[in-house]
Amino acid sequence: MPRLECDYAAPSWAPGAHLQTIIPARISPRPEVKYRREHWDTPDGDFILFDWCLPEPKDPKTPILIHFHGLEGASDSHYAIALMHEASLRGWRGCVACYRSCGGELNRLPRAYFAGDTAECAWVVQCVHARFPEAPIYLAGMSLGGNYVAKYAGDMGESIPSYVRAIAAIGAPLDLVAGSEIVCHGANRLYAKMFLSTLKEKVERKIQIFGDFIDVRAFRRVKNLYEFDEVYTAPIHGFKNGMDYWTRCSAKYVLPDVRVPLLLLNPLNDPFQPIWALPTESDVSDFVFLEQPAEGGHIGFPMGKWPGTIDWLPRHILHFFDFVEGSPALIRNK
Repeated sequence: MPRLECDYAAPSWAPGAHLQTIIPARISPRPEVKYRREHWDTPDGDFILFDWCLPEPKDPKTPILIHFHGLEGASDSHYAIALMHEASLRGWRGCVACYRSCGGELNRLPRAYFAGDTAECAWVVQCVHARFPEAPIYLAGMSLGGNYVAKYAGDMGESIPSYVRAIAAIGAPLDLVAGSEIVCHGANRLYAKMFLSTLKEKVERKIQIFGDFIDVRAFRRVKNLYEFDEVYTAPIHGFKNGMDYWTRCSAKYVLPDVRVPLLLLNPLNDPFQPIWALPTESDVSDFVFLEQPAEGGHIGFPMGKWPGTIDWLPRHILHFFDFVEGSPALIRNK
């Protein structure tokens, strides 16, 4: 598919990638959203948290929007709140699927979550469909969650269920190798330090429960996300090392296999993904729509007067889903 023109322009009070990233996350007001939490047991004896946006529609055929958050995010992340609020305004059923160990509750097993877990993503989607078999399902992933859903779309290929109508991946680090390099340099190290503190705290709690299930000495020397993935994420989830994990889980390699409408929205000033690593038209299937605006930061997109609003992004995502539903050539087995 050709590139889509994006109408986003950052306000004058938010120049640059970091302000466009930090202000929406930390300062801009958030809409009020309430959730009902469920614990769903996984086939391997663990659990995943499903936070359902309230009020829940009574019609079982109501469209469902499943959100997959970013690294160390949850249903209270600013982008999740904004997206669930917008879905609720249009009468949709909204759900945030919190990865293992996210959402404020430590999971049962030594493992946690990783950026390319297609089996887990497929299980979540199938479980939601089993509860609401007549409802169309839409997926939206932010940051790590964007790679997560894009990888799912590519891995599933022709076999992706017809009830999955469309997918949006926002700020996705589609090339995890490139992303792992850039996040360890310059101002990005501040973001990495924030993520690393909560990731390490969770693993330390697991060590207290399970003992030396990883190389504990090496783990306690971890100083950055590169080393964290090398020592914990990769070995505990079946990868040889960090490079093997990043390479095999990068969605960029399966984008030619996507067979469901997929929006890839990647601002060119996103501090977590270098421009040279972004996909071009020749790298993707005809079902993939590329939007690469000049601004936006990382899952930011502030709008309006200071301190800004965070409703542009969720509206844009839902407008894409509307576009898909209004394009008969894109609909599969409607």
